[in-house]
Amino acid sequence: MIEGQEGVSWEDWRALAQACEAHGVPALFRSDHYLNLGGHPERGSLDAWATINALAAVTTTLRLGTLVSPATFRHPSELAKAVVTADHVSGGRVELGIGAGWNELEHRGYGFEFPPLRERMDRLAEQLEIVHRQWTEGPFSFEGRHYRLRDCDARPRPVQSPHPPLIVGGSAGPRSAALAARWADEYNTSFPTDAELREGMARVGAACAEAGREPIPFSLMTGLLVGHDREELREKAAALSHVRGEPETDIDARIQDTRLVGTVEEVGEKLVALRDAGVHRVMLQHLLHTDLSTVEIIGRELAPALA
Repeated sequence: MIEGQEGVSWEDWRALAQACEAHGVPALFRSDHYLNLGGHPERGSLDAWATINALAAVTTTLRLGTLVSPATFRHPSELAKAVVTADHVSGGRVELGIGAGWNELEHRGYGFEFPPLRERMDRLAEQLEIVHRQWTEGPFSFEGRHYRLRDCDARPRPVQSPHPPLIVGGSAGPRSAALAARWADEYNTSFPTDAELREGMARVGAACAEAGREPIPFSLMTGLLVGHDREELREKAAALSHVRGEPETDIDARIQDTRLVGTVEEVGEKLVALRDAGVHRVMLQHLLHTDLSTVEIIGRELAPALA
């Protein structure tokens, strides 16, 4: 999971994708932001779905997706078409993560509307239905508060059957969980505490039961900092502090405060614990995006530990 708004260039994206394929990392996800969120306005961001379409053309096995595309950024018909395009270019290797949107400064800067949360959730609900129906139905019409479609027959259909996986991202609140239970194939939450993780999984499971379906997979996005030993870990922690413009912190404090920080063995044990707790998959946020050695560790050492 790469934060594209951290100045990730096209050359960086290609290198990351090539490293993933070379080392057996199954999927590369990216954020969908237009503005740097960490106080570094000089760090730009390539458009998420334009990037994924480009990567789809230069990869062969890697799955690609967003965590997550804000419903406020694009009309749902445009979003559905961009994803289907990437699905065709990739031969069926894309996934759409979608959420309500949250960063007001970014919306204001780029001229996107940023209504109150209730309205953003209303838009998300309509977008999920429209995207899903464009991928799976023949001509249909939709009359909502925010979007109106008349006799829409979106062609071509996706390569993946019945459609590319839909991931709803959020904090697993009641409405978000209900929307995921109705439309999604997976629920993803970011940086939860252990208690929040358990509660979120329970809410999504209960919403699925109420909707009359089996529980959908529940996934987690969280930060990763891993080394073969303490010295390598300290070096990476120092590099990360430099990139983020923050004072260096004691590595033991980082291990205590962040879920997946430690040696390969320590992080592997933490991943096993998450798997055993019922987490379907973990998207590893890698902020040192030019450090391809971490990509190798993920594919060659952490993934086999979970096999």
